[in-house]
Amino acid sequence: MTAPALVALAHGSRDPRSAETIGALVDEVRATRPDLRIEKAFLELAKPSFQTVVDRLVRAGHDEIVVVPLLLTEAYHAKVDVPAVIAAATERHPDLKIRATKVLGLETSFLEVLDVRMREALQRSRVRELDALVLVAAGSSDALANQSVARMARLWGAHHKLPVTAAFASAAPPAAGEAVRAFRAEGRRHIAVASLFLAPGFLPDRAAELSLEAGAIAVSEPLGAHPEIARAVLARYAVGAVELVPV
Repeated sequence: MTAPALVALAHGSRDPRSAETIGALVDEVRATRPDLRIEKAFLELAKPSFQTVVDRLVRAGHDEIVVVPLLLTEAYHAKVDVPAVIAAATERHPDLKIRATKVLGLETSFLEVLDVRMREALQRSRVRELDALVLVAAGSSDALANQSVARMARLWGAHHKLPVTAAFASAAPPAAGEAVRAFRAEGRRHIAVASLFLAPGFLPDRAAELSLEAGAIAVSEPLGAHPEIARAVLARYAVGAVELVPV
């Protein structure tokens, strides 16, 4: 029996670095499971589209697909956009079984990835001392999505025994620059900012710019392609594949 195909579904960006990063992440997943048919797709602003990938898989003979949304929070895109594109694909291909998993989310194992990216940023900036951290994410009008980022910030701060503030690039306060200035008002001068984004693009760039203007001494790159992220994708896939098995 052929295993369901895996479609890693990202939001998409006009920034070519974003698609390149998603491609590198999907390559990490393929390296771990070369036995699976694994494809990347985007909701908007980049190619290939989800519908294009689904059509390609159907032509190749696949009748089951597990979709792993490469989204870090359970917000609008997860609740509205992902179900919409899956419904459209199912209407186009009535005999196709598609199962969307939970979003990639914010696994505690991603703290290791945050640490890797932060060490890289500190080395580039030749920084050895820190007295505060800011964890900046995209932000959402969904309060629960923002709370998941705040929880991640608390866990990260407890791990490093440093004060950490969650900040957002849009839709919710505080902005990254405001969070940095608040720490500076407390007398803290060695403040680093971690980018809780999956891939580069306008929002992480803007958050980095505002952070440095406010006095941050280093800003890390987004999570990007890392084995821990790839493992999380495959863990989501495994659950979705089981759910496709007839009871």
